[in-house]
Amino acid sequence: MLGPHFNSRRTLVMGVLNVTPDSFSDGGRYLDVVPATERGVRMVEEGADMIDVGGESSRPGSGRVSEDDELRRVLPVLEALAARVSVPISIDTLKPGVARRCLESGASIVNDIRGLRDPQMLSVAAAARASVVIMHMRGEPATMQLDTAYGDVVAEVCSFLKAQSERARQAGIREIAVDPGLGFGKSAGQNFELLARLREFRALGCPILVGPSRKSFLGSLPSRLPVDERLEGTLAAVATAVINGAAVVRVHDVKQCRRVVDVADAIREAGDAG
Repeated sequence: MLGPHFNSRRTLVMGVLNVTPDSFSDGGRYLDVVPATERGVRMVEEGADMIDVGGESSRPGSGRVSEDDELRRVLPVLEALAARVSVPISIDTLKPGVARRCLESGASIVNDIRGLRDPQMLSVAAAARASVVIMHMRGEPATMQLDTAYGDVVAEVCSFLKAQSERARQAGIREIAVDPGLGFGKSAGQNFELLARLREFRALGCPILVGPSRKSFLGSLPSRLPVDERLEGTLAAVATAVINGAAVVRVHDVKQCRRVVDVADAIREAGDAG
């Protein structure tokens, strides 16, 4: 399904489907094809506008998996899901080889947490006429939280996303969303600042995707909540992101977030009309 995927008057909800044993939130729950596919179908029924399938954890400190292992995890699920849902499917991967195979098997979006820094990923996405999500991250997942010093976190993240989106356009990629990378090489305070100043990313001229779902900065407040108790924090972050200009929110709790997004959209539209 070729794009455009991110062009909508309402905020879009991207459902997260981790086919991994070690993702920070739902690792190990959807390793098998049947439960993973059923979860994807259920998210669409709950209001997901697209599904993001990932086979390698990107939590802080996580290790890498081989291309073969990643493909063994994601391809059967992606193919089964493509046969059952009509919404776009995104592949969340760092590897050009994985992206290419998945784009051949039904995916139409590449969600690259390395922000298309690999020239081969640019080539793969352009050749398939795929839409892309360019995310900001310092270093690699294993080391990204070791360097969170910024002069101005919003300005520096914007600068990276601007450069990478220009590279993507030059490579022939037509539809680009940008993601400031909440939780990827940022302190808790910097994540909150990115959400508060999200409107500044509009200057990039690309739809903004935000992924706050269940992340550790939401548990950094005095309440110190574990992963499975961060729903309310996620919903607050999602509402803030929508009010401040997000075009897409990437979430685990689709049903609850869809309801929050609909209300936040109505508030944003009323403000724009006022």
